[in-house]
Amino acid sequence: MKKGLLAMAICLGTLTTVNAQKLDKFGADLAKKSMMGKEIRVPYTDLTSYFGYIKPGSKPDEVKNGKKMYYVYVWVPVAAPEIGIRMISPVPDSAKPSDKDYVSADYTANASDTKNFFDTWVTFERAEGIFKLEDVAAKAKTAKWTTLDSNDDSGEMPAQPSGSKYNSLMRITSEPSNPTKAIVMGLYRIGFTTYKTGEVQGSFMAQLGAPVKLPGVAVAVKPEDLAKAAK
Repeated sequence: MKKGLLAMAICLGTLTTVNAQKLDKFGADLAKKSMMGKEIRVPYTDLTSYFGYIKPGSKPDEVKNGKKMYYVYVWVPVAAPEIGIRMISPVPDSAKPSDKDYVSADYTANASDTKNFFDTWVTFERAEGIFKLEDVAAKAKTAKWTTLDSNDDSGEMPAQPSGSKYNSLMRITSEPSNPTKAIVMGLYRIGFTTYKTGEVQGSFMAQLGAPVKLPGVAVAVKPEDLAKAAK
């Protein structure tokens, strides 16, 4: 009897781990409906995925407010009514890069590392005054950045291997009448760190979604690489 209960517990634990790693479709706030007490969202029609890896002890891109910040730069080619950002660490077993995704060399070299992960905390920022892709390389390093939104923990995201729901998700609705909240053509960046004390380390997948097609959207770790990524 004890052996049977033990086998059942192991089985349930395995199912829980598998379910925890499942990433649902990324849906928009626009046209969201409520049905029988459940929110129904139409999946983003345009979804860009970036697979990255931070080596333990890596030097951050910036130390900001005492936090080690890392950035993924994004070129948004047209105005968008809404942008969704979500990040998960480690990359779920069920999420495999396709030939349309952006994959860093560090992720490729360390894809088998499922031990290291971090409590994600993300921001989405826009560079002021950069509206041409050819200006990005020269102006990105001195640009002033405006934060559109940030998120620490999202209940919509799967739990991490620790069992805690420490992955991040946010949806930003454009406000054309408000310059600080408008999602226009230009340079953006996804900033990420760990909210609690600890190192940013391990694999992660960042996704940017939009309810309309964004032809020419590009993602890169360095702003000067965006022009090449957009081709």
